Amino acid sequence: MELDRVCRPGEQNDASAITTKAFTAAPPIHLVSTASLTSVPYGLIFWDANGFTSPIRRLHHSNAADMIALVSAHSDRKRDGNMSTLIRAELCSFIGLGTAAIFFGTGSRLVEIVAHPVGLMVVFLWLFTVILWSAVSVARHADCLAIKWGEPYGTLVLTLSAITIEVVMVSTAMLHGENNPTLGRDSIFSVIMIALAGFVGLVLLLGGLRHGEQYYNLQGVNSYLNVIMTLAVLCLVLPNFTTTASDSTFSAEQQIFLIVVSIILYAIFLLIQTMRHRGYFMESEQAGVTAGPAHHLLRVRSTAFHASMLLLYLVIVILLAEKFAIPLDNSIEKFGMPQEFGGAMIAALVLTPEGIGAVHATLRNQLQRSINILLGSVLATIGLTIPAVLTISLITKRPVTLGVQGGNLPLLLLTLGVSVVTFTSRKTNILQGCVHLLLFAVFVLLIFAP
Repeated sequence: MELDRVCRPGEQNDASAITTKAFTAAPPIHLVSTASLTSVPYGLIFWDANGFTSPIRRLHHSNAADMIALVSAHSDRKRDGNMSTLIRAELCSFIGLGTAAIFFGTGSRLVEIVAHPVGLMVVFLWLFTVILWSAVSVARHADCLAIKWGEPYGTLVLTLSAITIEVVMVSTAMLHGENNPTLGRDSIFSVIMIALAGFVGLVLLLGGLRHGEQYYNLQGVNSYLNVIMTLAVLCLVLPNFTTTASDSTFSAEQQIFLIVVSIILYAIFLLIQTMRHRGYFMESEQAGVTAGPAHHLLRVRSTAFHASMLLLYLVIVILLAEKFAIPLDNSIEKFGMPQEFGGAMIAALVLTPEGIGAVHATLRNQLQRSINILLGSVLATIGLTIPAVLTISLITKRPVTLGVQGGNLPLLLLTLGVSVVTFTSRKTNILQGCVHLLLFAVFVLLIFAP
């Protein structure tokens, strides 16, 4: 079969005139290479007895083959395949909604089995798996929106989705059962350490091993770290040194001031990120971006589809958050785990999907996107979760301890300082990743051996 561009006299050489030459039995078949052809649709042309082309026959010509019917049948089969693929890809939504229906339908009967250690572990792992799977699905649809919208809007959707999950998890755990004044602080501190020490270290290490040195946009990173350091010290360090209230807490006036300041500063940052200085958060021109396997596995559909599925998974997480708080509290009490472990588990649920996205991005040599994801999560945690925690404290009159104490205080300051040193130039290497991973190891050690 020979493919060629054919047009009538006076016609433009466009898609409507590009056809497939179907041979009759008389002329020989020639196979030729036609590199000039691109992704354009084809019609039908027939050879006459002398080997010349007959006039172009339209797809529904009375004497021509009905190609529309063939294409329609192919489209039906493709649509059926897409439907089965869609069901497999969104299986988590069915499992999540089913889990929510089971727990809400049985009332407190399923939760009551937490008195038995085996039942407690089964319920805990069941809910943890479903919530984590739903959170990963949120990140997947946010990645698809990032492809359609570009940076930094896609990353911003992922960050705000993760923070919504975190606020819901922390708020539900705070309001459930007996008051735990340190839960909010432990969750926020864990997010900072897991993101800035754990995932940043992993990203820099893997990116350095694959690409040697990686480049990023210095102005964007400096903007992140400037706001992160300011809010982190004000929210997690300053309470240890104020005298209006005791036990590393803020007074009501101080809480209101911190809520307003945090929200305003985060709103200003969003304006800088999405409007005035959007270029600060774009990929560096020196970075040679490569397409990795994870990028090609994403099936990008319509914006409405991804937005609706993202909201559905967020609803599933919100429905299951209250049920998850019960076995989480009982697991800490029954198995003698430290209170900081509960905050670390919530932070792990929130950051794991974003960490996966950051690792995939750095393997494609998109270090700036990894930084946008991880530092954006830390900033949103401090700028939005802390105001939410303080608001709950003011409304419910439950005290909240924000000041980081013990060995965690110098570890927090050291992590912030190392992050500044790491991102002082426009490129990174594996040594910096190893230093951050060392700090993460110290964080895990201090949870179980403070």
